[in-house]
Amino acid sequence: MNDLPAPPAPRPAPRDLPAPRPEERRVVGVKYTPTSPTIDCDPGTMVFRRGEAVMVDDRSGGTVATVSVPTAVRKGGGTLGRILRRAEPRDLARAEEEQRREADALAFARERARALHLPIKVFRVDVGHGGDRALVCFSSEKRIDFRDLVRDLSARLHARIEMRQTGVRDEAKLVGGIGSCGRELCCSTFLPHFVPVSIKMAKNQRLVLNPTKVAGQCGRLKCCLMYEDAQYVEAGKGLPRVGKQVHTPDGVGRVDDLDVLARKVRVSFPDRPSATFNADEIHALDANTTPTPAPVSVREDLADTAKGEDLSTPPPAAENAEGSGEDPEPEAQ
Repeated sequence: MNDLPAPPAPRPAPRDLPAPRPEERRVVGVKYTPTSPTIDCDPGTMVFRRGEAVMVDDRSGGTVATVSVPTAVRKGGGTLGRILRRAEPRDLARAEEEQRREADALAFARERARALHLPIKVFRVDVGHGGDRALVCFSSEKRIDFRDLVRDLSARLHARIEMRQTGVRDEAKLVGGIGSCGRELCCSTFLPHFVPVSIKMAKNQRLVLNPTKVAGQCGRLKCCLMYEDAQYVEAGKGLPRVGKQVHTPDGVGRVDDLDVLARKVRVSFPDRPSATFNADEIHALDANTTPTPAPVSVREDLADTAKGEDLSTPPPAAENAEGSGEDPEPEAQ
């Protein structure tokens, strides 16, 4: 499934790191697959570079992993994994054989799912070290009875089968891919866990609310919307809202658009083209301030209406009496 790196070319011996202090220790980060999370391990006295293949102790002989974070001296506590040694050619050959077996198992699982008419998407199969168990990851929109599929996989792999249903975000994290920015997905490279992302974050950053722009490979809102959300919220403090009336050096107008980072405000006027001002050049209208008058064309229409119908003159008293159904009083002689 996931290609392991080729044995690294001979390099000069790495320079020894300074001896750690009592509160410090040497730590190296490794990944079992390109899309798996980084695991901190204890390298002992060895120094590793990024990209080297190492053997990590898994209590069953060791598993091949790739160094993602080179050896460094850090502070901290907690339990660490243990690196046994650098991977040898026989270790890499065994890892390649396991990858071929996982690829065959994935193809067989997809074939049997189609044959059994199961509405699931099988996207990953992990065969444990030794081949006595296998983890099958799939996604589905509803609960599935996959007992027949488990029976077929168990007979084919001669292993204990574990089925794990995941969501679309977890699927993207496990599969990996390239985002719209041209880089590898954040969730499959460095994000340790998912955080809630809301559409309000896109609104704070004045983004176009187009699903093709704000949605990631998983079909949900992009995780990167949270990176600059706090900065936009802080920069937007003191700026008027869109649609509000404000005082400007050119008169009273209405806010059309905002440039939050540059702190620019575009204001439209009823009798002149729109203009852009700095945020410190405009002021919000007070509650008792007369609002902006209607445009000239609207005022002319209202004047024409007033000419044809005099709304200020009250109707004659006789008309009021007739309209009320009462007899008018006789005139005095």
